[in-house]
Amino acid sequence: MKNTKEIILDTALELFNSRGLAKVKLRTIANEIGISQGNLNYHFKKREDVIEALYFRLVESISHNMSKNSESTNFIKVLFGMSKSVMLDLYTYRFIMLDFVQVMRENEKINKHFQELKTQREKQFLAFFDILINTGLMRNEVLPNEYKNLYIRLQILGDFWISSAEIDKKKLTKASIAMYAEIMNQTIYPYLTKKGRKEYHLIERVIKI
Repeated sequence: MKNTKEIILDTALELFNSRGLAKVKLRTIANEIGISQGNLNYHFKKREDVIEALYFRLVESISHNMSKNSESTNFIKVLFGMSKSVMLDLYTYRFIMLDFVQVMRENEKINKHFQELKTQREKQFLAFFDILINTGLMRNEVLPNEYKNLYIRLQILGDFWISSAEIDKKKLTKASIAMYAEIMNQTIYPYLTKKGRKEYHLIERVIKI
């Protein structure tokens, strides 16, 4: 059985996703649950505290799913699994990504953590690219900082694909996840070796069956 704090966060997530940050106040959340704002304030003093809690929920879920997917020894399968699971997490907490710039401007704690997380993720992805190179699945760099810049492109795509989908489709659905996960996967495809591309197509075929 969920406690009051979990109910507040679950309700806030649903409201933020459906209405957007600007239209949801603490009172909105309290009214939706059917509790007093004073009761809600016992758990969260400010709306920013609710947003922070949901942000760190998202980070925890992404980290867990990335770790879970990386257990496979098939590195192309790891790539497919990570792109899908991360995009599903971002969709679940899509209000953060739709109001990404606002959240980063207004919440110093989230901004600071996100900057640190970016550095950590970059190291993780560059290490993953090294594994792909060493196993003959990905070619060596040709241009200076080629794979660092590849990571930056992947990061930009991850941060803003939801905004793009919302603008293009008018209504974001789970079906968008498969399309954008494919875009993410294909971003790496040109860097794969013949062996890597063969493995890519095998995994792609299994996923589509």
